[in-house]
Amino acid sequence: MYVKQAANVLELLEYFARRQTPARLAEIADDLGWPRSSTFNIVSTVVEKGFLYEPQVRSGYYPTPRWLALAQEVSQAEPVPEQFRALANDLARETGETAAISAVAGIHAMFVHVAESNHPVRYFAQVGDRVPIQASSAGRALLEQLTPAERDELYRKIGFDAYSSTSPTSPEAVEHELAAAKVRGYHQSNAEYTPDLAGVALPLKGSRPLSVVVVGPVSRCLEKRPQTAALIKRRVDAIRR
Repeated sequence: MYVKQAANVLELLEYFARRQTPARLAEIADDLGWPRSSTFNIVSTVVEKGFLYEPQVRSGYYPTPRWLALAQEVSQAEPVPEQFRALANDLARETGETAAISAVAGIHAMFVHVAESNHPVRYFAQVGDRVPIQASSAGRALLEQLTPAERDELYRKIGFDAYSSTSPTSPEAVEHELAAAKVRGYHQSNAEYTPDLAGVALPLKGSRPLSVVVVGPVSRCLEKRPQTAALIKRRVDAIRR
């Protein structure tokens, strides 16, 4: 389900994150391609709720600190463990590729922490991005931590689209990949969802299922997956000790 009004509010916040200066109603409408009347209604509502204000009279609107206060409260209630954040940062630095921590979000794996590669050609990802849980190494490293009954329940909700020729398109195919990963010692992917990307992931067991993934272009990462997996495993084992 896609609720446009809710999406517009989030798009408004992302707009100010990019802009980082106040914006008048006409600027918001033009930049986001919204009708003037809809822009007025959305902005007025967000102002009334205390999330936008005018720093100076007629200077335009800007987010209030209320966004930050709420985000901090939410994050503190269930934070990504600091050792896992440091793990992703270290892996990105050591491999030169993008590393991320993922959590289960319905039928997706959602990135809850991202350390981006510095390569000009890289996997661009940000916190909140989602990938299909069945068609990604990060996702299958999460599935591994669920019970068979929990996985069966998820499988009934998944459409099993063939995003590419390497996408698993049935519960049996996913279970086969999970069994292969158990023997191999790590989860891997090759352009299953996003073209030209290869990834390696391991589970991070704790109070909730998490996984760590290192991912980048096939040209750099495909043949190095065993070495990358060995590096991730050493770092994860060090945390467990």
